[in-house]
Amino acid sequence: MIRVLIADDETLMRAGIRLILENDPEITVVAEAGDGRQAVELTLKHTIDVALLDIRMPGGDGLKAAEQIAARAHVVMLTTFGEDSYVAQALKVGATGFLLKDTPPQELINAVRKAARGEPILAPQITKRLIEKHLIAPDDGPEARRKIDALTETERGVLKLVGEGLSNTEIGEQLFMATGTVKAHISRILPKLECSNRVQAAIVAHEAGLTRS
Repeated sequence: MIRVLIADDETLMRAGIRLILENDPEITVVAEAGDGRQAVELTLKHTIDVALLDIRMPGGDGLKAAEQIAARAHVVMLTTFGEDSYVAQALKVGATGFLLKDTPPQELINAVRKAARGEPILAPQITKRLIEKHLIAPDDGPEARRKIDALTETERGVLKLVGEGLSNTEIGEQLFMATGTVKAHISRILPKLECSNRVQAAIVAHEAGLTRS
């Protein structure tokens, strides 16, 4: 059973999301929050697999909540068009991805299932655009290069392609690896980079300059 927390300051929005998700027999909404502060508190009280957080809420916004919740659950931000900079910052603090608030019901259910498996809820090309546009800071380069020093040559090759927005299947095709082998490499890369998900790893790859080589 996938246990979900919904955080949004609009009661009707929370009710609609709950109604959609609980049509799936393997998903249950165990908690609802009206702001970021309450979302963090509920995450400490309940076992949460996936937290759906509105980006902008009164009384503690979704970005601050995402940073605290990401260590305990997979975080997916709920957003509207035109909020790229907010989404980018959420990815940097550990969010798995984002969903538009008008996402069709079945896509919402599929996204929650993917998030529960630790898969990014973001097209790789969008991840690359967000990173390049909003998240690259020159001062982050030395720290990122220090982190990738811990990687093997093969792991660096995998990380480079993650940073370029390739899926596991595409990485496998380029490096002549099975998809399962790519997943295994990524699972070893993440702790070495002190990252909680592949989106954060992609950010490190960009900061270290791997994607420019």
